Amino acid sequence: MKTERIDRTGMVRTAEVERQTLETQIRVSIDLDGQGSSRLQTGLPFLDHMLDQVARHGLIDLDIQAAGDLQIDAHHTVEDIGITLGQALSRALGTKHGVRRYGHAYVPLDEALSRVVVDLSGRPGLTFNVSFTRAMIGGFDVDLFREFFQGLVNHAAITLHIDNLRGDNAHHQAETIFKAFGRALRMAVEPDPRMTGMTPSTKGSL
Repeated sequence: MKTERIDRTGMVRTAEVERQTLETQIRVSIDLDGQGSSRLQTGLPFLDHMLDQVARHGLIDLDIQAAGDLQIDAHHTVEDIGITLGQALSRALGTKHGVRRYGHAYVPLDEALSRVVVDLSGRPGLTFNVSFTRAMIGGFDVDLFREFFQGLVNHAAITLHIDNLRGDNAHHQAETIFKAFGRALRMAVEPDPRMTGMTPSTKGSL
């Protein structure tokens, strides 16, 4: 089931997407003009904590319900959440008329500092420069963060640069990345009153 709401400018700003496979069952609902609220049940507490950062700092309402083959490992679930969230983001953005398109953010947390830059380009691309100081955070395999963002950019068709500039604590590294992603995404999807009805590209489409 997929639902959308279109505002008076013709911009699609909400979406719901379901993904059903033999490995996972995922449902994502997103509201780009939300209050930063979230309802997250992925079966992976640390991932829920990170996704909550995206909602709160992006002022995006986010509802993600996931059931996956966690008895094997978390890979399929994390990747498919990224895929489904990317699909929902793409649908919620619609034509992208009138949005700012680009967003960036630097976010510190104690000794850690991350920079995230987003382009709603219509072209999937991920640059992920992160060297975590340990392999696991609360039972979560940090290698899966790349898989999450790769699935997201592939299906949202966005360009995303993630750089952890410094950090000694892996939890802090991850949290600055997700907070910065939320902030950068908030900037990129924000309506620009000077671009109302226009596509932010010389090509005329994104």
